[in-house]
Amino acid sequence: MKEILLKFYQRLGIIPTIAEDLEAITFGLIIGLLALIFWMVSKRIFRIIFFKVSKRTKSKFDDYLVKNKIPETISLFPPLILLIGFLPQSLSSFPLIQEPLASLLEILVAIFSILLIRRLLKAFKDFFKTLKNFKNKPIDSYIQVVMIFVWFVGVMFIFSILSGKDIGTFLATLGALSAVILLIFKDSILGFVASIQVTINDNVRIGDWITMKSYNADGDVIEINLSTVKVQNFDNTITSIPTYKLVSDSFVNWRGMSESGGRRIKRSLLIRVSSIKFIELEQLNELEKIERITDYIRRRKEDIEIENSTNKTDKSLLLNGRNMTNIGLFRRYALAYLKNHPEINKDLTVMVRQLAPTSEGVPLEIYVFVKDKVWVNYERIMSDIFDHLLAAITYFKLECFEYTSNSNFAKNKKQ
Repeated sequence: MKEILLKFYQRLGIIPTIAEDLEAITFGLIIGLLALIFWMVSKRIFRIIFFKVSKRTKSKFDDYLVKNKIPETISLFPPLILLIGFLPQSLSSFPLIQEPLASLLEILVAIFSILLIRRLLKAFKDFFKTLKNFKNKPIDSYIQVVMIFVWFVGVMFIFSILSGKDIGTFLATLGALSAVILLIFKDSILGFVASIQVTINDNVRIGDWITMKSYNADGDVIEINLSTVKVQNFDNTITSIPTYKLVSDSFVNWRGMSESGGRRIKRSLLIRVSSIKFIELEQLNELEKIERITDYIRRRKEDIEIENSTNKTDKSLLLNGRNMTNIGLFRRYALAYLKNHPEINKDLTVMVRQLAPTSEGVPLEIYVFVKDKVWVNYERIMSDIFDHLLAAITYFKLECFEYTSNSNFAKNKKQ
């Protein structure tokens, strides 16, 4: 081909030296054009092959190869090999261009190789995330570590080509600069170590609900990578937390609650102290009509009457002997109500307890577990429970504590 082009230009009467230059340029343009055609053809061939294979196989991995443009990336190499094989030799008449061009083509090999590995790793990442055993694992962290190594090797190779020195020389230089490298990649190194610790200790998984007050994070973990953990908060904002902070700082992981038999309710009713009283017989007979505590009241009445008569207690004063209180009966009613509630898990703790009195009243704490752990349903069930208890409390002549406004205070004073 080169001889044919040279003879063609010589027949045109062009000076031999210029004819040689024109022959080299023309041959180089032909090689470039062939490489372009070769790239377009190979791109189409590889795409057809990959699409046909992906349709015939049941595995989704080849689908992710297509999605991450692996066929297009592979198609870059055949024309590049053609250029490396013929283009520098065709420009032997231009030594100033020949060597830089050969180096440029070698650099392109390195860049395309990095690009191919990067897209392959992304395909593996997407595929692993579809597998049940890997869905909650920090795959991003490991992929990023491999990519850092690939980029490191690729950059060393490129510098070696540009300088004409062996890669070992650069590695020796980097050994001396290790302190600077450690400083630059501090977060990445800490993140990698933290990712391993998080995985081994199973502290956090993708999909876990975590709360980290120092970063105002309260939501589901959607991504764990080398440098950050992304949390989608319940207001749909995204909080990014450095991965190593999950090891060094404290946070709350609600996975235990999600995997347990229920979600806890631990909330108190504040009872006004002045409304707590012994129950007189007339009121007790009225409360006996409440079906949930009818049997309990009857048993207690019998026990109290027997003991008081045995001890010949003077009941002209209600304080004497044994008596029932309205707060005690209400506590018993609340417990019976919760034990009969269909949304409460009876296999876990069901308790209504009285806490130490405070300046705001006597706390009557509800401590139970709701079967439905979905946030919206949980809040609805909890609201329904306290709606009922707040409405029921007046039947026991009890009052809940609330701060009195100036207008209410003046009104009560007039009365």
